[in-house]
Amino acid sequence: MPERPVIRWTHVFVDRPVADLSAALGFWTSVTATKLSEPRGDRGEFVTLLPGEGDAFLKAQGVREGAGGAHLDLSVEDVPALVESSLRLGAEVVAEHEGWAVLRSPGGQLFCAVPWQGESARPPVVEGPGGTTNRLDQVSIDLAPGAYDAEIAFWSELTGWESHPGAFPEFHLVRPPAGLPLRILLQRLGTDRPTAAHLDLACSDVEGVRAQHETLGATAVGRGTRWTVMRDPVGGVYCLTGRDPATGSLP
Repeated sequence: MPERPVIRWTHVFVDRPVADLSAALGFWTSVTATKLSEPRGDRGEFVTLLPGEGDAFLKAQGVREGAGGAHLDLSVEDVPALVESSLRLGAEVVAEHEGWAVLRSPGGQLFCAVPWQGESARPPVVEGPGGTTNRLDQVSIDLAPGAYDAEIAFWSELTGWESHPGAFPEFHLVRPPAGLPLRILLQRLGTDRPTAAHLDLACSDVEGVRAQHETLGATAVGRGTRWTVMRDPVGGVYCLTGRDPATGSLP
């Protein structure tokens, strides 16, 4: 079996309708303490959110179809090897570009294989009003029951990261080595629906961070045992979770 490519860094994209991208970026730069890069792409549809310290891991894309969501970029030294590994594990290529590729996991989640640009420094925890702290540190892939086990196997094998059941039966965590910015949480839904992904922030005080986000235009739309479901000002779903922002772990 070919050697598994080592994932050197990860990025996550906030995908939002192109007409709403500016409003979405105003919110996400505020809550992540970042500023915008110059736009890229044929239509200026790509932008990076630059932290004050450390290397960027959050980007945004204006999408022409659908309501958007989130997707991962996996950064490696050998993109063709990552594509080959993905295909061997059941993924399919959606689009090939010079030096990078768009793929779809067996359960239907889009992701990209991209070249590593030397990133290594994780940005610090974000400090908010009233002493709260938070960190965007997790991508939750929301799965129909029939896709759940296959996605666990796929992401665990593709990344080679630590993989174990989460705190609740419907969760499975794929945790990267120390220093990488993003974990993958696989969530089994109670009903069949297309695979989608959203962002999770670890919060020292969920209610305090929720209040801050609401002043910036977000809305709370649901609550779980240790999390609050939010919509950003343009309707994109994300979650605030009661985990230690420094470690990602539950208290």
